[in-house]
Amino acid sequence: MEREPPALFDTEEGRRLAADRDSGEWRRWGPYLSDRQWGTVREDYSADGDAWDYLPYDQARSRAYRWGEDAIGGFGQQRLHLNLGVALWNGQDPHLKERLFGLTNAQGNHGEDVKELYYYLDATPTHSYNRMLYKYPARAFPYRDLIDENARRGAGAPEYELLDTGIFDEDRYFDVEIEYAKAAPDDILMRVTITHRGAEPARLHVLPQLWARNIWSWKDGVERPVLAADAHAITVHSRLLAPMRLDIGQEAQLLFCDNDTNVNLLYGETQAGWFKDGINRHVVEGVADAVNPARTGTKAAAWHVLECAPGVPIVLRLRLHPQSPRLRDPFADFDAVFDRRIAEADAFYATIGRDVADADRRAVQRQALAGMLWSKQFYCYDVRLWLSGDPTEPPPPAGRGEIRNGAWTHVRAADIISMPDKWEYPWFASWDLALQCPVLASVDPEFAKQQLLLLTRDWYMHPDGALPAYEWSFSDANPPVFAWATWRVFEIDRMLTGRGDLDFVKRAFNKLILNFTWWLNRKDAQGRNLFEGGFLGLDNISIFDRSSPLPTGGSLSQSDGTAWMAVCAISLMHLAIELAQEDAAYEEMASKFFEHFLAIAAADGNALWDEEDGFFYDVLATPDGQRIPLRARTMVGLIPLLAVAVLPFEQIEKLPTFRANLSWFLSHRPDLATLVSHWEQLGTGERMKLSLLREHRLTRVLERMLDEREFLSDYGIRSVSRTHLDHPYRFEWAGKTYELPYWPGESENRLFGGNSNWRGPVWMPLNYLLIDSMRRLGEFYGDSFTIAFPTGSDRRLSLGEVALELAGRLTSIFTRGPDGRRPVHGTDLRAQTDPQFRDLVLFYEYFHGDTGRGVGASHQTGWTGLIALLIHQLGGR
Repeated sequence: MEREPPALFDTEEGRRLAADRDSGEWRRWGPYLSDRQWGTVREDYSADGDAWDYLPYDQARSRAYRWGEDAIGGFGQQRLHLNLGVALWNGQDPHLKERLFGLTNAQGNHGEDVKELYYYLDATPTHSYNRMLYKYPARAFPYRDLIDENARRGAGAPEYELLDTGIFDEDRYFDVEIEYAKAAPDDILMRVTITHRGAEPARLHVLPQLWARNIWSWKDGVERPVLAADAHAITVHSRLLAPMRLDIGQEAQLLFCDNDTNVNLLYGETQAGWFKDGINRHVVEGVADAVNPARTGTKAAAWHVLECAPGVPIVLRLRLHPQSPRLRDPFADFDAVFDRRIAEADAFYATIGRDVADADRRAVQRQALAGMLWSKQFYCYDVRLWLSGDPTEPPPPAGRGEIRNGAWTHVRAADIISMPDKWEYPWFASWDLALQCPVLASVDPEFAKQQLLLLTRDWYMHPDGALPAYEWSFSDANPPVFAWATWRVFEIDRMLTGRGDLDFVKRAFNKLILNFTWWLNRKDAQGRNLFEGGFLGLDNISIFDRSSPLPTGGSLSQSDGTAWMAVCAISLMHLAIELAQEDAAYEEMASKFFEHFLAIAAADGNALWDEEDGFFYDVLATPDGQRIPLRARTMVGLIPLLAVAVLPFEQIEKLPTFRANLSWFLSHRPDLATLVSHWEQLGTGERMKLSLLREHRLTRVLERMLDEREFLSDYGIRSVSRTHLDHPYRFEWAGKTYELPYWPGESENRLFGGNSNWRGPVWMPLNYLLIDSMRRLGEFYGDSFTIAFPTGSDRRLSLGEVALELAGRLTSIFTRGPDGRRPVHGTDLRAQTDPQFRDLVLFYEYFHGDTGRGVGASHQTGWTGLIALLIHQLGGR
């Protein structure tokens, strides 16, 4: 976001966005349902914490969820009190396709993975328009084949995906496009377009569904909402909503049941009722009395049986709106509303992509942003209640707090949160969220700011200052990137709105000081400014599981943990400087974090730098006093590059106390001053620079990073050096050998659970952060500092040019090359060449270090959505 800001707020969607800041009325409805609520921690009441097995996919259609809801193309009220979604049946599957299927953590050769084909294609920030595409086979879905073949494959083989099964051969599938448009904040139009791609006619059952989240089963006295048939419509009466009505625009049979657990099927009871799976049992199994003959309940469907001619779209229209005032003809303006909202979305995204010359890049950028906006979710989790159990339910097994989250009883979440994705990670992760926010800020700065503030609120942040890491273990440590994200979002917001939101900065700053202090007290065990931290998001590029006790005993000083704290300190200094422009009291805070930065720089530079190799390494301290550098060349040695600040000197001139403190350190602590960049020497544009690396060390590390035999690939920076392909790093201790090889794609062990694929692939968030640092260093140095690119070549680039070159390589993962293929699709011929597939992009968790093929979670727009900002930086290049 470095160019003239796009005129977002001069578009209709932008004006709607600005007007919605205070009222929030346009955000009352959105894509807030999970793609997978089954198998989540919140729904787990097991004795051993095995969430996957406690509520598996096959039980999801029959069990009421306690904490959320899921659906295909779901769209709901902000607390999911009422929801829309689509169910499908091809006449051959054993059950309705109501939700997405995938492997659990323990299944298959690489563990958890969604086994469906769906694409989020468009979305506006207010959800005035949303569009997604689901591809549904016309033949029986290969559930068993996917499970069995993935189980047969070894760790060195790729995952077996839905396209690999042959189920889409001869184009025998349906494209199901699901769109939503709002005529008004509570007036929701739903359009479902079905196209059979095969050569022969095919029948498809399509059941748009309307249901209420179950909030009545868990304690006595909670009133149920009532959904009821009214001619060719469904009425809704609930104490939590104004009366609403779902009109159906074509002939359909209305079916009703209740969003209640089928206790008879699952637990052998003999209760009367029309349970959650009633519509499924009626349609698929032909059980007539599985639905309520009185045509009322808490879950309803409009059952359409379509005869689909080849290639001929069939359009279904539905409208959910307040009953008062009664619409005379709900479908009179239906198409006009969709046309208007689509045109508004086009105008909005035209401002975002206006500097991007290449149409293919603009399309990738728009899909990336759509995926992020679709991945908002209502996240409900009351930890105290989850641990103790609900009044009307059996008490949970003893010891649950020892398994998970027992120290986080203050967490009481009921908020719309940006998720990494809503299938693989249908829960927030704090550092993922921080990395998502700069991208969200490019289209909705207010939402991005509120997301960063949310996790510092009292019902998330621990009283001791820790931020909750992620649902599986709130107590784990994620990299402390919230201060960096706050600064970046502030910059983007100021560029888009023309004003700096200092109230946002102040609110975030005050809480992030507590988190910084928590890191100082908890993750620097010996007070040496060398940090541990454990997991830190990079578990699978270490020879040990850093979240567990070390097999050697002792402690591990982490290059990444230490560098992340330097990034945190320098970001907090940035924020304090900004606040000090209007309140001189913050000058002392800026000086304090500058001092912290110097202390961390001294520790990092003295203890973790290896002059012989020109690289940073983790250092193992053993119980007998040895200090052993672990010379595995991985991304942890590149993270010190991220600790960079470039400041306009005119800004510093306005802060006399801060300037005096800088001068004092230069004069009285030369031992510290010599370890970091020469901040007193101004660069281009009268800028001042702070960095962990002076030019000698900067050059040495960049020579490693930009070496094609090591980190540099055609598609970005690898997380493990390619030298470890032929020469794995080995560490021996007590007769046991620990090894770290270079695996460019899927992981070949299960040390860190399912989908552990980080030993070598290109990983978007750290690539983005490296590019951001190169860009900032380029602003300081201009053309006065150049580096061979790639290492060993005669081609020399400035650091700003290096940033652009890397951004181009990452972008090329998704865009068509000269051969017309997208590297992200790998060798999949259908995805590469089929007109119905080739422009549909998936945003994977990471990318093959040699080929750019997508690896891991396939809808990880959470952090891979950062590609939208990199495409913007490239502009017309």
